[in-house]
Amino acid sequence: VQLQASGGGLVQAGGFLRLSCAASGRTVSSVVMGWFRQAPGKEREFVAAISYRLGTPRYPNSVKGRFTISRDNAKNTVYLQMDSLKPEDTAVYYCAAYVSTDDASVLRNYGYDYWGQGTLVTVSS
Repeated sequence: VQLQASGGGLVQAGGFLRLSCAASGRTVSSVVMGWFRQAPGKEREFVAAISYRLGTPRYPNSVKGRFTISRDNAKNTVYLQMDSLKPEDTAVYYCAAYVSTDDASVLRNYGYDYWGQGTLVTVSS
């Protein structure tokens, strides 16, 4: 699975951005897609994930209520709508994926097999 992320940029605190990640490859179906981020000097952090068929999302508390993950399976694309952005959201955002045969299983926040290039999100105060 190949992943191509886009949509990063500079935004003021309180603003919004929408990231996109286009997937391609033979196993796009049954692929759980997610987003991670890594700020300078910090470890990579799980941001969101979404299952393939049910569209079930998962978020950490740090972004819950502000970020929304969605996917358009016809376009093989996943989106991350980021609202009420804070300076601490500044990071390089990566889309990632893993193949899952059980759409109802708990989405992982680790152990993703496929990664796209990052897109930089900068939130100014």
